Amino acid sequence: MSEESVSGLRAAAEEAARRAGRVLAERFGGERTIGFKGDIDLVTDADRASEAVLLGFLRERYPSHAVLAEESGEAQGVGFRWVVDPLDGTVNYAHRLPHFAVSVAVEGPGGLLAGVVFDPMRDELFSAGRGEGATLNGRPIRVSAEGALERALLCTGFPYDVHARPETPLALLAHFLTRAQGIRRLGSAALDLAYVAAGRYEGFFEVRLKPWDVAAGALLVMEAGGTVAQLGGGAFSLASGDVLACNAALAPRMKSECVAVMARLAKVPG
Repeated sequence: MSEESVSGLRAAAEEAARRAGRVLAERFGGERTIGFKGDIDLVTDADRASEAVLLGFLRERYPSHAVLAEESGEAQGVGFRWVVDPLDGTVNYAHRLPHFAVSVAVEGPGGLLAGVVFDPMRDELFSAGRGEGATLNGRPIRVSAEGALERALLCTGFPYDVHARPETPLALLAHFLTRAQGIRRLGSAALDLAYVAAGRYEGFFEVRLKPWDVAAGALLVMEAGGTVAQLGGGAFSLASGDVLACNAALAPRMKSECVAVMARLAKVPG
């Protein structure tokens, strides 16, 4: 198996995520240094320590590859790009709420090739390779088969600039809150997407996300038989910033309703 085959890249992503996750778990109960990148956007010493371990592993294994990481930004390379979040759910982590993950994905010229989301507190490793399906701790996972929105459990999140720009996330929340069985907001987009892939949620929607928030999770959903798109109806793109992910049975209705909400917002003055 070549290191740059899908299987090889996937195995490396799994190892990188596990190494970074161990750092987070070891530091979880201890003292931590917390800083702010914005009004409510946190960064902790654990983010940086986890990223250092993660990037150290990738640079040793693939020195020529490019990297896009949340804390250290972008490093140029050739052929492949790793898109990583060393701690997705930083606010949870800072408050000692044990719901967070490491997200590691790699893309080539043809798109996403492998993606891993690792929850070190539950020891749950969600993994996908393009054309290889998706697994949880080595066992295959699939999206749910629920086709009725009224019986669907959805999840969402709010962007860090929600205080200044609340209109879109609140409009989407209000729309689906009165139509779905329930909505959850647990604070980690990577785990939200992994849970859609595993059939725990029927759908997920969020705006103004970053590539490292969604790269691994989006591939998980697609390889588990689900659908990923932009809220406005366009094809999924890491650069778009907004995501709708759901099972195949709900996709037509959720897509049409998200498009309608976004179109209505676009007509509102200001």
